[in-house]
Amino acid sequence: TLELLESVGVKVMHQEAVEMMSAAGCQINSDNIVQIPNWLVEECIRSTPSRITIYNRLGIEAMRLEGNNTYFGVGTDLINTYDLETGDLRKSRLQDVANAAQIADALEEIDFLGSYALPNDSPTNMMYIDSFKTELENSVKPIFFTAAGVEDLSIINDMAAVVVGSKEALIEKPIHIHYSEPLTPLVHSPGAIRKLFFCADNSIPVTYTSGMMSGASAPVTIAGAVTVGNAEALSGIVLHQLRSKGAPIISGFGMSTLDMKTSACVYGCPEYRLALSACSDLFHYYGIPMWGTAGVTDANRLDEQTGMEWAISLIMAGLDGANLVHDIGYMGQGMIGSPAALVMNAEIISYVRRVIKGFDIDDTHLGLDVIRQVGPQGEFLSTDHTMEFFKKEHWQPKLCNRKSLERWIADGGESWGQRAVLKAKEILSEFRPTPIPRKIKKELEEIREK
Repeated sequence: TLELLESVGVKVMHQEAVEMMSAAGCQINSDNIVQIPNWLVEECIRSTPSRITIYNRLGIEAMRLEGNNTYFGVGTDLINTYDLETGDLRKSRLQDVANAAQIADALEEIDFLGSYALPNDSPTNMMYIDSFKTELENSVKPIFFTAAGVEDLSIINDMAAVVVGSKEALIEKPIHIHYSEPLTPLVHSPGAIRKLFFCADNSIPVTYTSGMMSGASAPVTIAGAVTVGNAEALSGIVLHQLRSKGAPIISGFGMSTLDMKTSACVYGCPEYRLALSACSDLFHYYGIPMWGTAGVTDANRLDEQTGMEWAISLIMAGLDGANLVHDIGYMGQGMIGSPAALVMNAEIISYVRRVIKGFDIDDTHLGLDVIRQVGPQGEFLSTDHTMEFFKKEHWQPKLCNRKSLERWIADGGESWGQRAVLKAKEILSEFRPTPIPRKIKKELEEIREK
C-alpha cells in the first residue's frame, strides 16, 4: 500500500487539498496526481484517534469504537421497500425511515441507526435532511447518516446540536457519524473532500471508506483490490488528519465483486467477506476504528438465500472484530429493505454475540463437584448448578422455532420470516420511543423549513 501511494499516488480533485498535501511533503504531478511519502502516511496513522466514543441523544454512552468491540446497525438509502401490510415491493417512503428507526430502537441487538430507506416522497434536495430528522424523532440511538453535500451536512449537524443542547455539547458527546467515500480507483472527488473537511473542521465522526467492485473498478484479485482499497483509505486519513490533526475518523474498505455473468454488483459473495477480514486485520494493526458491513444479501426477497448470506456475513464480521458494522437487513445488492428483515437480523446478531462471548473455564463452570455428585447414569436437570447457569450458558432465541413438529403444526406452522413480520408489526403498534421534547421538535421543524 505504501509503495502504491508513493509511486502511483491518488488523484485529488480539490485545489486547496492539493496545496495542503504539497506543503506537507507530497509530490504533485500533472492532473493533480498526488504521491504520498510513506513517512507522512505513518505520521497521520499515529495522529488518528484509536478510540471514538459515540453517545445516544440522551447523553448516554452507546458505542466505544476501538479494539475488537463490534457494533451492528442499520444501513442507508434503500430505494425499494417491502410493505409490511401488503407484502408488495414499492418505492421507499419517509414512513419507512420512521418504521426502521422505531424497530431498531426497540431491538436491543441493534446498536445504531441508518435511514434504511431513501424516501421517494420527500423533495429530492431534502431526502437526507428529512431522513435524519425522522430518525431523531423515532429513536434515541446514534445515527449513521449520508448527505448529498456540505449544505445537507451543515443542516444535519445543526439538528443534532439542537437535540443535545449546543455544538460544543455535540463535539463532547457526538450522536452521529457521517458516511462518505472516495472513488475507486484512487480518486478523491471534490464533493467527498469537501464533506471530509467539514467533518474534520467540526469534529464530526466520519466514516471515509472506499467501495470497490473487484473486476471492474478494482483488480479482479482480492490481494490487488485490497491494496487499492487500503491506499484509498489511508490517503483519506492523510487528507483528514492534515486538515485537523486528531479529528475522529472511522476508516477501512469494502469489496463487492462484478458478477461476470449478470454484471451485478455482488454483496453476498465470500470474496467480500475475505476482503473485510483483511480490512479488520489491517486496521487493528494500525489501531484505527474500522467500518464493516454485514447482514447483506443479493436475494431479492426473504428466502433461504437471504438467511444464508445474512448469517455468514454477520458471524464473520463478529469474529473479525470490525467496529462499526452497518447494512443489516440489506437485500437485492443494496436496493431493497423490509421491516421484518431488521427483526430477523437482530435474532442472528444475538446468536453471533453468543458465539463471540465464548465460554468460561474455571472451577465453577467446570462443575467437577456436580459431576462427581451425579456420577454415571445420573441427570443434571435437577441440580442447583443447572438452575444457576442455564440462562447464562444457553442462548435463547426469540423467534426461531424450537417446538416439536406436532406443537409447531398445532400452532399454525409459521415460518421464521412470518414470525418476523408479526414481530415488526407488534413493535410498530405497541412500542413508543423516548420522545423529543416539544420545544426541540419545534426547533428541528424550523431548521427544516428554513
